[in-house]
Amino acid sequence: VQLVESGGDLVQAGGSLRLSCAVSGRTFSSLAMGWFRQAPGKERDFVARIARTGGSTYYADSVKGRFTISRDNAKNTVYLQMNVLKPEDTAVYYCAADSDVIVTRTARYYDYWGQGTQVTVSS
Repeated sequence: VQLVESGGDLVQAGGSLRLSCAVSGRTFSSLAMGWFRQAPGKERDFVARIARTGGSTYYADSVKGRFTISRDNAKNTVYLQMNVLKPEDTAVYYCAADSDVIVTRTARYYDYWGQGTQVTVSS
């Protein structure tokens, strides 16, 4: 299974970005999808998760109301729309896939990972 993220960039505080993650090698609709982020010197933190059908979504408190996770099962792609970006959102953002239906925010339970895309928010 391959996951390829795109869309990371340098943006000013208050701006927006949309990250994409294209998935191949497995039936996309059989996977729950998540986004995580890792800032320098910190652990990889949960950002958002979306169920296989897109019917349920989950967010970290730090991004709730600003970020939106969505998926297009016809395009095998998951998105993360990020609005009102803050300098503390600066991190490498990773797309992850989970073959289990049990909802988890713990990185080690996700089965497949992308290489990450850098998001930098300047103040």
